[in-house]
Amino acid sequence: MRKFKTESKKLLDLMINSIYTNKEIFLRELISNASDAEDKLYLRSLTDSAINLDEDSLAIRVTPDKEAHTLTISDNGLGMTEEELEKNLGTIAHSGSEEFKAENAEHQGDDVDIIGQFGVGFYSAFMVAKEVRVVTRAAGEDVAHEWVSDGLEGYTISDAKRDHCGTDVILILKDDVEGTDGAEGERYSRFLEEWTLKELIRQYSNYVRHPIQMMVTKSRQKPKPEDAPEDYTPEYEDYTELETINSMTPIWKKRDVEQKDYDEFYKSTFHDWEDPARTITFHAEGALEYDALLFVPGKAPFDLYSKDYEKGLALYSSNVLIMEKCADLLPDYYNFVRGIVDSPDVTLNISRETLQQNRQLKAIAKRIEKKVTSELETMRDQDREAYEKFFENFGRGLKYGIYSSYGMKASELADLLLFWSAREQKMVTLAEYAEAMPSGQKAVYYAAGDSRERLAKMPVVKAALDHGFDVLLCTADVDEFTFQSMRAYEAKGLPKTYEDDAAREAAEKAVADGAEPEVEDRSLELKNVAAGDVDFATEDEKKAAEEATKDNEDLFKAMKDALGEKVTKVTVSARLTDAPAAITSEGLLTLEMEKVLAAGPDAADAPKAQRVLELNAKHQVFDKLKATQEAGDTDKLTKYAGLLYDQALLVEGILPDDPVEFAQRVCELM
Repeated sequence: MRKFKTESKKLLDLMINSIYTNKEIFLRELISNASDAEDKLYLRSLTDSAINLDEDSLAIRVTPDKEAHTLTISDNGLGMTEEELEKNLGTIAHSGSEEFKAENAEHQGDDVDIIGQFGVGFYSAFMVAKEVRVVTRAAGEDVAHEWVSDGLEGYTISDAKRDHCGTDVILILKDDVEGTDGAEGERYSRFLEEWTLKELIRQYSNYVRHPIQMMVTKSRQKPKPEDAPEDYTPEYEDYTELETINSMTPIWKKRDVEQKDYDEFYKSTFHDWEDPARTITFHAEGALEYDALLFVPGKAPFDLYSKDYEKGLALYSSNVLIMEKCADLLPDYYNFVRGIVDSPDVTLNISRETLQQNRQLKAIAKRIEKKVTSELETMRDQDREAYEKFFENFGRGLKYGIYSSYGMKASELADLLLFWSAREQKMVTLAEYAEAMPSGQKAVYYAAGDSRERLAKMPVVKAALDHGFDVLLCTADVDEFTFQSMRAYEAKGLPKTYEDDAAREAAEKAVADGAEPEVEDRSLELKNVAAGDVDFATEDEKKAAEEATKDNEDLFKAMKDALGEKVTKVTVSARLTDAPAAITSEGLLTLEMEKVLAAGPDAADAPKAQRVLELNAKHQVFDKLKATQEAGDTDKLTKYAGLLYDQALLVEGILPDDPVEFAQRVCELM
C-alpha cells in the first residue's frame, strides 16, 4: 500500500469530516470533477490531432446499484495515467484541474469552464463511502489503472480494464446507522434512490455544461389485447430509460429569452404560483464578472415578515450551486427579491460552500441594489397600477429599511414610498405631495392610525384640509417610526419661494416674458398633525387663540387640575374648526407611537406620550365650559373635562382609562 503524500491521517480526516457541512455535497464535487475531465479532453483535442472527438458524445453517467450498495459516477473525458493518479489522488490538495487550467489558459473560451480549484473535492466521497475505487484510462493510452482507498492511511494502484478513455468513480457506500437515544440516524442508502439522486443533481449541478444521464424508471400503458372485453381496464408496466437529468445551459446565460420562459423558470425554481411582477437581468464585466437574474415576486410570501423567513439569492460559480441563499447579496429592505447570481470570479473557501473575500460580495450587492432600485423607479413612473400592487405587498419593508438605518437610507428609499392622500383620495409619493403643496407650505403633514376612514374624520386632519393643506393618512405600524427617523424630506425642483414681494413680482414678470420658472431644492419637515407644535393656522386665528388663552387662564387651570397627570396642559387650539376638542402630543413620542409600543411584548413598560387637550374656543361647548367655571360648579366642570378628554381619546382610537366611568358621565349629562 502506498501512503498519502502529506500528513495523511490528520489532513485526510480534516478533508472528510471538517471542510464540508453537508454530506450530499459529495455528488456535486464528483460531477464537477467529471465535467472538468470532459472539458480537458475537449481542450486537448484542439491541439492534438490524434484525438478525434465528437463533442456531442461527452456525457456524465450516474449509476446506482442497490444490490452492490455502490454509486458510480462515470465520464468519457481525458482520464488519467498512472503517474497522474499518483499525483492527483495520492497528493491531497493537489488540483490537477487547476494545473491543467493554468497550462492551457490560451486555449480556453466560452466553450470550456474548468471548475476545480483546490484538489479536495474528490475526498468528499469518503463522507459517504467506506471505500472508493477509481478506474481510469487516459486519452491516447491502451491500458487503464485502478486506484483504491478506504480513506484512512493510503491507497493502491493496479492495472485495470476500460474500453475507452475516461474515469469511473465507484463509491462503496457506508452502512446505514440507526439513531440512538433520540438522535437521528444516517441513511447512506438514500444516495442510491432515484428520486434523491435526481433532486441532488438538479439542485447542485443542473447547469453543468455536459449532460448528466441516469437510467430512470418510467411507466407506460400496455397495448390493449385484441380479445379484450368491453370493460377492459388498462394495464401499465414499468420500464427503464436513459434520461438527461440536468438542464445544462442556464437561462441567465441565454440570449433573446422570452418573458414567458423567465416566468416559467421563476415559478418552477422558486415554487410560486404567480408570475413575477418584474424580471431583472444583467451581465457585469471588468474586475469582477458575473451574471444576475432577479425577480420581484407578484405577491408577498406568507412568511415574509416572520423571523423564520430567509432572504438571499442563489449563488453559483461556474454554473455550480455554491450557496442556496446568500444573504449578503441583498439588503434587508429588498429581502423579497429572488434570483440567481453566477460568477466564476468570486473567491470561494476550500469547501466551495461559502465566500472568502467579502469585498467581492459587497461590490456585487451594491450593483444589485442599484439595479433593483432603478427597476422599481421605472415601475413607479411607467406602470403605476403595478407599482401600487407591489407596494401593497412589500412597501412595509421599504419603510422599515429607513427606520432600521436611523434614516441613513432615506435618500435611496424615500421616493419609493407611497401614502394615501386625504385630499387627492389616492396613493401619492412624497415628491407628488410636495409638487401639489400650496406656496409657502414648509412641511409634509401626515396622520397615523389604524384606518383611513377614522383618520379622515379626525378633527386635526379636517382642520388641516380646511386650511388648504393635504394630509398623508398612514396606517402601517412602522409609518410613524419611519417619519421620525427621516425627520425631513428633501424635495427636488419645487417652485422657488421669495422673501419679499418685489422679488416675487420680478420673477412672475420674467416668466410672463418667456423665462423658465425658477425652482429650488427644499428640505420639508415631516409633521404629524396631532403633534402640539403643528402650526397651519392663519395669523388672525393665532391672534384669536392667544386672546382666548389669556382671557380664560382660570378655566384652563381648573381643567388641568381636574385631569391631573393625564395631560401636560389644557390650551386653546388655533387650528380646530368644527370639533370641540382634540388630543395632541408634545415631544418626540406621538400618540400613534404610544399605541404601537403598547401593543408590543413590553407593554407594561411602554412609555406614554405627553398629552395635550386642545379646546376650540369658537365652539359652543367652550361657552358651556366658561359658564360652568364662572358659576363655580367645580364638580360639573370636572365631569365636563373628563368627558371631553375621553371623547377626544376615542376619536384618536384610544380607549378611555375607565370606559365605565365615561359611560356613567354621558348618562348623567343626558
